[in-house]
Amino acid sequence: MAVIGKRNILKVLRDSASGLYLDGGAHGEILLPNRYVPRGIVRGDPLDVFVYRDSEDRLVASTETPRATVGDVATLKVVSIHRQVGAFLDWGLAKDLLLPFREQIGRVQVGQDVVVRVYLDEKTQRIVASMKLEQDGALAPVNFRTGQPVELLITEKTPLGYKALVEGQQAGLLYHEGVSVPVAIGQKLKGFVRTIRPDGKIDLSLDQAGYQRVAPLARRIVQALERNGGHLDLDDDSPPEAIRQALGASKKAFKQAIGTLYKARRIRFSKPGIELVDNTRWSPSKRDSGV
Repeated sequence: MAVIGKRNILKVLRDSASGLYLDGGAHGEILLPNRYVPRGIVRGDPLDVFVYRDSEDRLVASTETPRATVGDVATLKVVSIHRQVGAFLDWGLAKDLLLPFREQIGRVQVGQDVVVRVYLDEKTQRIVASMKLEQDGALAPVNFRTGQPVELLITEKTPLGYKALVEGQQAGLLYHEGVSVPVAIGQKLKGFVRTIRPDGKIDLSLDQAGYQRVAPLARRIVQALERNGGHLDLDDDSPPEAIRQALGASKKAFKQAIGTLYKARRIRFSKPGIELVDNTRWSPSKRDSGV
């Protein structure tokens, strides 16, 4: 049986003036409009299609691939707003995806990027979007560990910080004081699990903690210096954005790392920038890091 909101392999049953009719199992025949019909397809051939409802609420198929299918979390742009039903999102298909008012967190605006989960409404059997990622068991608990590197998707700004989806599976919080660079809703970042609270909630960080942060960063700085002829334009006066872009680290972590390298006589400050003193093989110790 065809699954609504997913890609399906469906068999061609017959041709018509409107397009091909595919075998949807219990859903009956599903139309693949002419504009999506590949050349050379005949009765009995299997086709890889996405199944959804058109503007007249009929099940139809498309060979196009949406930016998200049922069960996915994605960042989509608001393209229009209907005063009675909600906002419509561009998800890559001819019919835009509905984000009902009841599924919004605050009121969205045209042109805004929103992070939503795509789901199938059980009552209407229509595909809709929701900004409420943590409700109705949408995010299953996952076992993470303190210090684990993870991929973050920024979903919402709050008074405490930024809510983020961790590895596309579980919600976490990135506190404002831990954010030294501009962050936008829908942005993907590399981060770390800072702590896991007794209630299972996750606190996040953009940097590792302590020696686990300083030592690897110090090595990356030395490697960057070696690749760049022994000089980098970065130092403790550089803006946080430049440091984050070049090394993927906060300014605080960078200052700790270059302090470690300076104490070990591996670099000197050239103002602006830093220079490699020599190319001697070096590995920082906990004593060097001051941790």
